[in-house]
Amino acid sequence: MKILVFGKTGQLAQELARHEGAHTMTLLGREDADFSDPQACATQVERSAADAVINAVAYTAVDKAESEEALAQRINAETPGAIARAAAKKGLPLVHVSTDYVFDGRGDAPFAPAAATGPMGAYGRTKLAGEQAVAAAGGAYAILRTSWVVSAHGNNFVKTMLRLGAERDNLSVVADQIGGPTPAADLARACISAAARLQDTPEKSGIYHVSGAPDVSWAGFAREIFSQAGLGCTVTDIPSSAYPTPATRPLNSRLDNASTLAAFGLPQPDWRVGLHDILFELGALK
Repeated sequence: MKILVFGKTGQLAQELARHEGAHTMTLLGREDADFSDPQACATQVERSAADAVINAVAYTAVDKAESEEALAQRINAETPGAIARAAAKKGLPLVHVSTDYVFDGRGDAPFAPAAATGPMGAYGRTKLAGEQAVAAAGGAYAILRTSWVVSAHGNNFVKTMLRLGAERDNLSVVADQIGGPTPAADLARACISAAARLQDTPEKSGIYHVSGAPDVSWAGFAREIFSQAGLGCTVTDIPSSAYPTPATRPLNSRLDNASTLAAFGLPQPDWRVGLHDILFELGALK
């Protein structure tokens, strides 16, 4: 399968690149397509000889989006919409990655794909608008909502904890936000599987969830990182109120993955296994 990927240096795009060989991957970075220019990205789809398209690009600066919502709207909503319309015109399935931030974070039950949305900030609002634009384009699509993505690449929670855990004896980490850490490698496999399945069964178009299990707090996640890495740093639980940020974080980021298994045969990944692989790649296992 020939896949056109929007993104080159992000966590997901780098994991998608590892599937080169099994598939032909064309990864587009900022030098190839200006992600804040919807038409430029649509033109890349129009000129492509790909069999499927994966959008692995997003404006993900959650706090900065509060003051840059117009830019976030272009990258997270207008550009995906343009890509989706171009893909639909060519009959290409599109896999678009979204986020748990489209929900309001209330309760303690996992959100199903059909659950009512209610984003609490600019990032969530723009990602929800992107979902709506993709769905409205009229082509075959899979919107994969995910949460807490981590890998050996870029900046993420695992790498931050490894650095701080090596420097300090104790860290205070938020314990009232609960979700499913998602290794980017598992998300990449889900994107490719969804794209392949949509080629044969476009009627499976819709919104799906891909997140790791079991659900855990950020504090619990940090403890597992330190345990696997053999770091003696202890973790003190704190509430979100003790770590204020410009954008409100959802307390409940649990996602129900049942429909993803039913549609694509993709079981919910165990993030602890993925964490082991990440730490091995970083040379950080005890």
